[in-house]
Amino acid sequence: MDVGETYIRDFLNDFIKDIKMNQSQYLSCGNGSNLTCDDQWNPNHSSGQRSIGLDVFTYVTPVIFAVGITGNTISLLVFLTKNMRKLSASVYLAALSTADLMALIFYVLVEWIRKGIPVGSGQVTAPFLESNGVCQIILFMSYSFRFLSAWLVACFTLERYIGVCHPLKRKDVCNLRSSKRIVFLAVIVSFVIASFRPWLSEVLYVGPNNVPSCTRRPEHTNLSFIYDCIFVVCITFLPFLVITILNTLIIRKLIIRNKRHRQVRITTKESIIRLEFTIILITISFCFIAFNTPYAIIWFKHSLQMSSIRMEDSVFVPTNQNLLIFTKTIFFMNYCINFFLYSITGAYFREELKMLFTYRSKVYQSFHKCPLPNSPGTTPQSWVA
Repeated sequence: MDVGETYIRDFLNDFIKDIKMNQSQYLSCGNGSNLTCDDQWNPNHSSGQRSIGLDVFTYVTPVIFAVGITGNTISLLVFLTKNMRKLSASVYLAALSTADLMALIFYVLVEWIRKGIPVGSGQVTAPFLESNGVCQIILFMSYSFRFLSAWLVACFTLERYIGVCHPLKRKDVCNLRSSKRIVFLAVIVSFVIASFRPWLSEVLYVGPNNVPSCTRRPEHTNLSFIYDCIFVVCITFLPFLVITILNTLIIRKLIIRNKRHRQVRITTKESIIRLEFTIILITISFCFIAFNTPYAIIWFKHSLQMSSIRMEDSVFVPTNQNLLIFTKTIFFMNYCINFFLYSITGAYFREELKMLFTYRSKVYQSFHKCPLPNSPGTTPQSWVA
């Protein structure tokens, strides 16, 4: 009896210990991004049982990356043109395009390399990503530009709110100098907040095969989880509240103004441009909310479930992770959609985009129309107009 009781007690202790270890892994929110509890998920553990979330992540993420890199690069070139860079709104949108580019490189691409490319069990896709130094740099850049991307939208919303609802303060706030100061301050705050993540992370060798993993330090597990929760709130719910409240006030003001000036309307090019940027802002804001909210809700729901996990509930973990991976892919779309929003809602943006490519095309054509100096039957021409 004593031997049997001892065996049963040891078995139950080991089983409960395994459950607690799994709970700790989910709560630690894993490697790489350190943002979601799906980071412990490894697609190679169940290569024969592909989930819908995993398939969407694997095949859609490269498309998001390619479209985002192309669209944000073109948008950045447009906002840096001679006409556009004179506008205060272009400062925010150029900075947003840059932040989205960096987020695509250091977050979306890295996440896809780590989890979207199938490799053998006990192996890593890119070992150089799982080395000390590179691990911390990627985390710092990822956290910095994701935070910056979210709050640039909020800052742009604040600028448009002042321009629409407080026109007397427009000259003091809605100018190039103020815009550059606000963007610079947002960059500094992003770097300061993200600087904590490398300090909380390191490369550890995990599993029976001693696979290197860029994850959090064991001694800072609880602190890292608290940090990630605060970070999620800062890049989702807080910007969501700011954007929603200010956009509601902006739309209300525009409706009142439209009713008041329906009879007598004085239209200027400046007012049209301001209105277009306001419409662009509203569409960006709504897409930001649409792409961020599902992921944030599922993340918090998943985290709460993992914090109170019971043995009989552990069967629901794969389903939650599948939904988490799917919403994470939708979240990635936040970094590639803006170019299409600019093109659809901004006539002035489309005009500058057309001029950008038309001008370059004309320069290319004029370059090739210049006759060669030694060609027969031609008069030598100067290369300088």
